[in-house]
Amino acid sequence: MSDRMSGLAGVVTGATKGLGRETALLLAEEGASVVGVGRDTDDGNSLEEAAQALPGDVIFVQGDVRDEDTSSRAVGTCIERFGQLDIMVANAGILGPETPLHETDREGFDEVFDVNVRGLFYDCRAAVRAMLDGNGGSIVTVGSILSVTADPMLTSYTATKAAVLGLTKAIAVDYAARGIRCNCVLPGDMETPMIEAYFAATGDPAAARQEMEQTYPIKRLADPREVAQAIRFLASPESSYVTGTHLLVDGGLVAKAY
Repeated sequence: MSDRMSGLAGVVTGATKGLGRETALLLAEEGASVVGVGRDTDDGNSLEEAAQALPGDVIFVQGDVRDEDTSSRAVGTCIERFGQLDIMVANAGILGPETPLHETDREGFDEVFDVNVRGLFYDCRAAVRAMLDGNGGSIVTVGSILSVTADPMLTSYTATKAAVLGLTKAIAVDYAARGIRCNCVLPGDMETPMIEAYFAATGDPAAARQEMEQTYPIKRLADPREVAQAIRFLASPESSYVTGTHLLVDGGLVAKAY
């Protein structure tokens, strides 16, 4: 443990599972005060319990990022409880329909867009408004390797993650002079419930896992903590001259030609 995030406070969305949970706990482990947002109350209570022995605080706010009020409540809770908002980690996201474009219906596209783009827009807007009234801060969005590449059968997810990267750059350019930084982390596949569900849906999880792992130069999937470390760097003052960029955390996958 270290105290490099001591004195800072922020919000992490999608904080009850996978990458969001690891990020919230890592920030608290290093001294930050965190509001973790998620839909499931039991998972939220588990998050709070896991953080009890850590130097920083974690409090859970139940909500769905598709609801415009959720972001405002989370940011308001952070300011009310901790006196400030220094960090927003806009992490909540879903995979959506695994279909090619001509088989993707409007309802399926709208669902993934509402979470991955509209929800992230609400998160970032609420954070910017608070940071403009405060002392600036750092926004970290969570995109994907599909923010800069594409994968078969993931039309909706790919489109939304490209939009996340575009929004990140726009925020960075608009608010750099006001002390607000915005950067995007682009993970590859991680050991999360989302990827386990994907493997299970193939009918042969072991074979699907082996095939996926072999596509990565590093020959394994990421531990969520490895990606959380990248988020922590971009959220912290250590990255004070970094804004408007993206950081691939993908085991070398995008660098590989074949």
